[in-house]
Amino acid sequence: MEKFVLLVESGADFPADLAEQYGVWTVPMHVSFGTETKDDGSFPIEDIYTYFEQTGNLTKTSGCTPEDFAKVFAAIREKEPHKHILHLAYSAATTCSYQSALVAAEGLLGITSIDTKHVTAGQTMVTLLLARYLEEHPDCTAEEAAAKAQEIAERCRMGFFPGDLAYLRAGGRVSNAAYLGAKILHLNPLIELKDGHLTATKKYQGRMDKVALKLLDDFVAANRLGRDIIAFVYSKGLSDSIHEAAEARAKELGFKEILWIQTGGVVTTHCGPGGFGVCGIAED
Repeated sequence: MEKFVLLVESGADFPADLAEQYGVWTVPMHVSFGTETKDDGSFPIEDIYTYFEQTGNLTKTSGCTPEDFAKVFAAIREKEPHKHILHLAYSAATTCSYQSALVAAEGLLGITSIDTKHVTAGQTMVTLLLARYLEEHPDCTAEEAAAKAQEIAERCRMGFFPGDLAYLRAGGRVSNAAYLGAKILHLNPLIELKDGHLTATKKYQGRMDKVALKLLDDFVAANRLGRDIIAFVYSKGLSDSIHEAAEARAKELGFKEILWIQTGGVVTTHCGPGGFGVCGIAED
C-alpha cells in the first residue's frame, strides 16, 4: 500500500487494530443527543442507550460535512504527501458523506471517492479486502484500484437483524401496531443492502439465539458466500452465547477467517442493543 491511503467514514465501524495495520484513516460522522452533537466514536456506546431510556427519544445521526473531509484530507497530505487517497464511501443512498467528499476534493489532485453502496461491516469488508489486494499488487494504478474496489463491493453481501424494534418504532420506521405484533410473535425483520439501500427482505420468527444461526445458514447458502472470510456485525448487548454459537457454526461451515465488528454510534442509533448480522463475499 505504498502508493495509497484508504479512507472511510466512522460508520464503516472499521476495527482499530486493522486500521493501524493497514493505515486506514477515518472521517467522523455525527450523533446528536438533543441539541448536543458529538463526533461518532468520541463517546461510549452506552450513552445512546441511556439517552433513549431517559428521554424516550432516539439520538439523531448525520453524515460527514465537506469541512470534515477537508480537515482529514489536509492531515493526510501533511503526513503522506505523495500518496493517492482512495475514499471508500458509506452508501451514498443513506447519507450525504459521499457528496461531501466530492465537494471537499474539488480542485485537489490525487483523491478518488468510490461509493461502496455498503455500510458498517460491508464497508469494512470492501476496504479490508482492497487493502490486502493493494499489498499484493504494489504496481496497481489508482484506476485499477478503484475498479477492484467496485468489483469487491458488487460481490459483498450483508444482512442483519436490528437488536431492539423499539428503536425502529421511535425512529418512525415501524408503526406501533407492527411493533406490538412483532414483539408478541418474536418477529425479527432481516435488513439487507440492495444497491446501497437498506431494505427489509423477510422476517424470521423466534428468539435471537435461534434465528441468528438460522440467518447464518440461510445467508451463506442463498448468497453462495466464499469461505475465505466472513464478518459478523453486532451492536453492544448481544449475548456471549450467540457470539460463541455463531463463531462455532462459521467454523463448521468452513470459513477460514472470522471477523467480529461492533457497531459504532451511527449504526447503533438505528439498530439498538443486541443487533446481529452477517457479511461475506459471493463467489464469482
